[in-house]
Amino acid sequence: MQYTQLGRTGLQVSRLCLGTMNFGPDTPEKESYTIMDRALEAGINFFDTANVYGRKMGEGVTENIIGRWFAQGGRREKVVLATKVFGRMGDWPNQRRLSALNIRQACEESLRRLQTDHIDLYQMHHIDRSAPWEEIWQAMEVLVYQGKVLYVGSSNFAGWHIAQAQVAAHVRNFMGLVSEQSLYNLMQRSIELEVIPACQGYGLGLIPWSPLNRGVLGGALGTANEGRRSTSEATEIIEKHQKQLAAYEEFCNGLGEAPADVALAWLLQQPAVTAPIIGPRTKDQLDGNLHAVDLNLDETALKKLDEIWPGPGGAAPEAYAW
Repeated sequence: MQYTQLGRTGLQVSRLCLGTMNFGPDTPEKESYTIMDRALEAGINFFDTANVYGRKMGEGVTENIIGRWFAQGGRREKVVLATKVFGRMGDWPNQRRLSALNIRQACEESLRRLQTDHIDLYQMHHIDRSAPWEEIWQAMEVLVYQGKVLYVGSSNFAGWHIAQAQVAAHVRNFMGLVSEQSLYNLMQRSIELEVIPACQGYGLGLIPWSPLNRGVLGGALGTANEGRRSTSEATEIIEKHQKQLAAYEEFCNGLGEAPADVALAWLLQQPAVTAPIIGPRTKDQLDGNLHAVDLNLDETALKKLDEIWPGPGGAAPEAYAW
């Protein structure tokens, strides 16, 4: 496994991040343990979860699974643990979003479920336009000073949200954001306009989610009825982009590489990217993703991928003006 620093921090994380959203709803607890053990064995030390994962409101199913895995011993100290706050965890009005009250309560609940005394990376799952930054940062500062949170990150922020957050943090002499988790893959490249330049400008590590675009970039034409590719959303994507997918899979075959590995390797060579989030449902799927770290795409291959899956044209404003 290869490692890199998370944004401008000194924290070393693996180039692949283990996503745990499937743990509970799609992957039984015992198999989840097997996947996490295998991830550590392969050198993956970066795990991502969220308080809302598990599809049962308020229960934190996935965090509980990870907590019981930690409780077996010898695991927590090896993991850079990331979780999130924002989503609804109950029917009362302050059991969601980014008020200081919910940030405090949600953190305490995540710590309890995860059976740990600190969260390494506490991420805001979405922008909260109703909460002022002085409130958010004051709440996060308290958690940092208490030792319950080490770093703060964002998810699904626009570029200007990152700028707002960092300016407000600077005024408070607070480190602010160290990472941004965004939708990013060969087929979804709009963050190249504003978000990636903001990450580079402010020293945030980029953590792409859905690197295979609902599994479609994993060889969808041959396996359209399997896993995530069988969902209605994925089926629509496949139908809309069938010609591009055919060209993509033919190109991957010519390289002698699996389409999923090529998609992950492309992300690993993009500016600001720290670690794509892989979300295996089985140990075999995890093992299949590991090769991507060692796959280096040359300039010819990168140019061909840009032809098949063109981006927005680079950063704004040059992408659309001059």
